[in-house]
Amino acid sequence: MRYSLHPLSLAIAFTLTPIVVFAADAPAISAPAYPDDHETILPTIVVTANPLQSKRTSSPTTVLAGRDLVLGRADTLGAMLNGMAGVSTTGYGPWVARPIIRGMDGDRIRLLQNGVGIIDASSLSYDHAVPQNTLTIDKVEVVRGPAALLYGGNAVGGVVNTFDNRIPSQLIEGVQGSAETSLSSANDDRKGAFTIESGLGNFVLHADAFAEKSADLNIPDFAHSARQRALDDPALDQPKNRLPNSDGTANGGSVGGSYFWDDNYAGLSLSSFDSDYGSVAEDGVRLKMDQTKLAFASEIKNLSGPIRDVKVNFAYTDYQHQEVDHGDVGTTFKNQGYEGRIESHLAKWGALDGIVGLQFANTTFSALGSEALVPETDTQSAAVFFLENWKVNAPLTLSLGGRLEGTSYSPNSLNNPRFASAEDRDFLAGSGSLGAVYQLDTFWSATSNVSYTERTPTFYELYANGPHAATGQYLVGNQDAQKEKAVSTDLGLVFEHGAYRARTSVYYTHFNHYLAELNTGNYRNDDGDFVGRNDDGALPEAVYTGVSAQFYGAEFEGKARLWKSDVDAQQVNVDLRADYTHAENRTTGQPLPRISPLRVTAGIDYHLNSLVTRVEVTHAWTQTQVPDYDLPSNGYTRLNLVASYPFQVREHTWLAYLRGDNLTNANIRYASSILRDIAPEAGRSVKAGLRVTF
Repeated sequence: MRYSLHPLSLAIAFTLTPIVVFAADAPAISAPAYPDDHETILPTIVVTANPLQSKRTSSPTTVLAGRDLVLGRADTLGAMLNGMAGVSTTGYGPWVARPIIRGMDGDRIRLLQNGVGIIDASSLSYDHAVPQNTLTIDKVEVVRGPAALLYGGNAVGGVVNTFDNRIPSQLIEGVQGSAETSLSSANDDRKGAFTIESGLGNFVLHADAFAEKSADLNIPDFAHSARQRALDDPALDQPKNRLPNSDGTANGGSVGGSYFWDDNYAGLSLSSFDSDYGSVAEDGVRLKMDQTKLAFASEIKNLSGPIRDVKVNFAYTDYQHQEVDHGDVGTTFKNQGYEGRIESHLAKWGALDGIVGLQFANTTFSALGSEALVPETDTQSAAVFFLENWKVNAPLTLSLGGRLEGTSYSPNSLNNPRFASAEDRDFLAGSGSLGAVYQLDTFWSATSNVSYTERTPTFYELYANGPHAATGQYLVGNQDAQKEKAVSTDLGLVFEHGAYRARTSVYYTHFNHYLAELNTGNYRNDDGDFVGRNDDGALPEAVYTGVSAQFYGAEFEGKARLWKSDVDAQQVNVDLRADYTHAENRTTGQPLPRISPLRVTAGIDYHLNSLVTRVEVTHAWTQTQVPDYDLPSNGYTRLNLVASYPFQVREHTWLAYLRGDNLTNANIRYASSILRDIAPEAGRSVKAGLRVTF
């Protein structure tokens, strides 16, 4: 499926159509229907970390949904979640960003869509976007810390699970849906989307579509930092005020439906995602991405016998993107395959409540062309896992989980001599965890979690052998690489009382055989030949090497109501978030790269009837803890302002908002971004949006 609707046309249509329809009979306007999201912070039921749906979990979690989700939408998933406690972003221009959790990114963070892995190439390279538009997301759940027993060793850092309703899970009557549009001055971004669902007896049908287009990003000053300009060739033309080659377009959508009987359902969806965006690290290089996905989901409830409920998720994905250099296709990346997951909720046995599950996947990844980084590789995996909760007594609940996973890699050189020596590898990885939640009193609870995780090396950590333009390296895999082994601990304290909520956590993770990209001091050209440092086309050689590493840090998030009046429904709320991560290569004594520094965000919002205004200030300290070959990053202070107004027009609920970002026009370069010295974040910008649900 392909969509050619221009995003500006969508925006105008979505905005004007309901107004034209209702203007004829002077619609009545009533109070807003949007809930006060301040009351729903730190939710206690998070499906991703808590399939048993107990009241509290031992893992720190955050949910983004409702009005907070609409107001916080950004161009990428990484940018949208950046600033949550413990979450930063890879930041590779306005079109590419994956979330980083507690300093870990790439294959140590599991990205899920409706509980099933997103099959793409985003973990392979920083310039590869996640094929998901944020307008299609209804809810995001972020699990910080190891979730390996449920989702695999590559969830050692955490999990980000996005939800949509492309396979409807609830029976409805009649027609319902939503439409949303926004305009942003940061890069002249125009986007729009709509969703519509219809109940037909025991069936519910779903359709959605989106489109987006943007120009180059406005930046406060030079694209290159002062440190980088001092290293640049003096003859280099330094771009200023605009980030070159940062424009892009995207469109896509889905159709789907479910059949319902009793308390059960089963459904299918077919979706597509197409995008075309520039690489901000390579002038004249564009990336054209296409993804088609067929998904199945079902849930069978209230069974008799040892199993109470069964939940099934499955998705087959056909993904491709091409790197086009000045009109010529340089490399074509393809990733085709499927992933499935079956969870069975067991019947309770006394104080024990548990699930057992099966997860399986098969993918074939290839990179074809002059800059092929890895050989074509077939990856097969299968895992069994369990999670058991034991309510020891009224205040204490224990959870025990385990996972056993087998993975096999079969590379095919396709006659490329760089990969002629690639051999099959097989791994068996095990993980386990023990968690506890202790209710101290009515409002306070303590949490703890200890886990052991084994992560299988990825195919690119094993077989990479080629130039990696996104990082400016010649990257070499380690075919003898062993499993990463990590021991993690997490301690938390939670307070919940009405509008007053807080959670603080401290954590520590120790890795054996942590696979790090270490520069060897050698230089190679695109053909793999060793050359001198100053030779044309020389790239520093980096080899995946197993080292001892440690991560530790602390997080805090909390909200409180300062004042509330029944007159005009006035209230004032404040919130505070803070996080700090230290990551170190203990073998060399060097800091690990791209770690976000200490950050603090303070916000205050004022409610007057339906109008909600909010001011938010974020301060990040200078990051000087960097490896020898890296440059430090300056701190920054960012000021944001947002105003939103929900209102009702007959049975239609509207939300209008205006958001000002980086109002002081600060020069922001995230320490977690590999391009921080050549591609800063947007300067001062204003975004206006409108959403209607019916």
